[in-house]
Amino acid sequence: MSKLLFILLLGLILEAVGVVFLSKGLKQIGDVPKVTVSEVVRVVKQGATNQNVLLGVLFEAVFFGCLLYLLSQAAVSLVWPLTALGFVITTFAARFILREEVSALRWFGVVLIVIGAGLITWSENKPKTDGPSAPVPASIAGEAK
Repeated sequence: MSKLLFILLLGLILEAVGVVFLSKGLKQIGDVPKVTVSEVVRVVKQGATNQNVLLGVLFEAVFFGCLLYLLSQAAVSLVWPLTALGFVITTFAARFILREEVSALRWFGVVLIVIGAGLITWSENKPKTDGPSAPVPASIAGEAK
């Protein structure tokens, strides 16, 4: 389990770094004042040659590789909700690398995500039971003898 969490954390850090590079690159490309074919072509051409966009795509691809590995090794009901921790790491990256202002309400949302991910991880570590342990009626218990 600790190996999977390490790979997940590594992948989420790579994802956050990728988002930072993508954001920087897209800001370098500039706004799209009107969505037209020529504007889309311009953005695609500039994005395909922008170093930050390309690095962002690379980091996102490596994250996707980590995610594929994790999904092949563990239950999707564990892995996929834990990817929400990427929002936490990305929020920290936005605040401390991109110097974005993050409101108290957003930080509260980050805390809720951490609590949710903690509950998911805790539920995975709980001992599993074979089912409900309801008492067996005497008539059925007597038949089993």
